[in-house]
Amino acid sequence: MSRLALGDRLPLTCTRAGTCCHGKAVWLTPWDVARLAAARGAPVRRFRDEATELGGIRLRFAGPPGFRGQAACALYDPATGCRAHAARPLACRLYPLGRERRIAGAARYMHEGRDFPCLAGCPEVVALPHITVAEYLAGQQVGPGEAVQDAYVELMQDLAEGAFVLLVDSGLIRVRREAALTAFAAAVHEDDVARTAALPPMWLDRLMDPGLDPEEGSAFVVAHGAQLQAQAQAAFATLPTAAAVEGAMTVMLRLALHCGRAAGADLATAASTWLARARSAG
Repeated sequence: MSRLALGDRLPLTCTRAGTCCHGKAVWLTPWDVARLAAARGAPVRRFRDEATELGGIRLRFAGPPGFRGQAACALYDPATGCRAHAARPLACRLYPLGRERRIAGAARYMHEGRDFPCLAGCPEVVALPHITVAEYLAGQQVGPGEAVQDAYVELMQDLAEGAFVLLVDSGLIRVRREAALTAFAAAVHEDDVARTAALPPMWLDRLMDPGLDPEEGSAFVVAHGAQLQAQAQAAFATLPTAAAVEGAMTVMLRLALHCGRAAGADLATAASTWLARARSAG
């Protein structure tokens, strides 16, 4: 990955957006899913099941082959382009750039490889006018999506705090330290597929389909966070055994990591930080 400064100038004025991103991972926040479902006139869960993977956090690429023979995304029509263009998620607006939200500090922008990827895939791009990264971001109207992404990274942290409450405040770390830490480590080191499979469907549904109006992104995330916290308190306030507390802790960790993956968080740093904190607890 090559990191970018906002003042860097690149050939970002291409009008073929949507034709070159076939096969790329497009991560979706719950707000993205709600907006895309609304744009397609579909219930959120039906849209999620038909057009996404990993429980809703990644757009499915199962359309007809396009650029370099790679499959198009579930919303791409070769004749008309994106079928939900106005509601396209942040990853689509940013392409061919990427954005990573660190746990602390500002977000950073990058592109794949050492050289700008479009140069190899589309040689005529060298003749395009160059604009700054900041100008490109403004033109793509990334502000609302970035604010939502950042808010979901904060929500990831809040959900992780819930896991620490269950680990430490409940006394679990003292009652069964080794078993609890083993379960904690296993949860934070799962890959996306394993985590999706391990999350109870009820909690995956609550994460990806809060049933909220997606009109205003920041309000959506605030209401979603309050909803998840209330549901967790109701579900985990009274648990009969230490094993049940441990199970609840891993649910909260997986929810946090799934939320963070959807929001483009630096999960490797988060997992390392949380595991070090857990091992020092009690």
